[in-house]
Amino acid sequence: MKIRYLGTAAAEGVPAMFCKCPACANIRALGGREIRTRTQVLIDGVLSVDFPPEAYAHSLKYGFDCADISALLVTHSHMDHFYAHDFILRGYRYASGFNSPLRIFGNGEVAAVFAECTRREMKPSVAPNVSMNVIEPCREYDVCGYRVLTLPANHCAEEQALLFYIERGNRGYLHLHDTALPDGGIYGFLSEHGAHADVVSLDCTYGGRTGIARPRHMNIEDGMQVKRRLVAAGVCDGHTRFVITHFSHNCNPLTSNLAVLEREYGVIAAYDGLELEV
Repeated sequence: MKIRYLGTAAAEGVPAMFCKCPACANIRALGGREIRTRTQVLIDGVLSVDFPPEAYAHSLKYGFDCADISALLVTHSHMDHFYAHDFILRGYRYASGFNSPLRIFGNGEVAAVFAECTRREMKPSVAPNVSMNVIEPCREYDVCGYRVLTLPANHCAEEQALLFYIERGNRGYLHLHDTALPDGGIYGFLSEHGAHADVVSLDCTYGGRTGIARPRHMNIEDGMQVKRRLVAAGVCDGHTRFVITHFSHNCNPLTSNLAVLEREYGVIAAYDGLELEV
């Protein structure tokens, strides 16, 4: 299983789109790996977790074809995770040569956003090329040959955001983005369903910042609490790699600052383009 982090920023990007704070100004000046686009993870070149506004730019920068994505798992309907307007382009005179429909999996609000964003421009000849499938938490699904366990995120009151465990060929990836400390029931659910994660991707929106309210996201200490509970449940072990990602500009996620967290907590700080193989 090949896991590629195409984008590693929170909703505003790093540097933030409309921000001139000292951290953003410094990151703009430095450029290179310090620049972070909004979150997207691509597995084996065919399964995408989330689809931000930068998805097309990601394909150009990292050399994959969006037409090869056969399935999309969406954590929730927020714009930085699900930019549905682009799906009107999967067919007609806009596109050809793909082999199968794109299957989108998300909650009911994701389905509502898909309908809203494509209503005006979706052509009848394109519609069969994209299918929207509503899924629920605490379920097991077959998604294009991957075993997917869905988990409830602790992120927003307006909808039930989702977390995902994805498995193929006895290799597992656990996607824990856009959540505060998750519901304690997820650990038993994962254990009962025989999940074993080789890579765990942790929301670390607040980086090393402590002493602040964290109603929808996590910092590094929260991530370490999640790690301890995953190990105790037998979902992870000493060989599991823990990756922190989804950084806000408010935590000043310079490579040098994140390197301190890497050393102190034994994690991998993701950057745009990072690729892991398990």
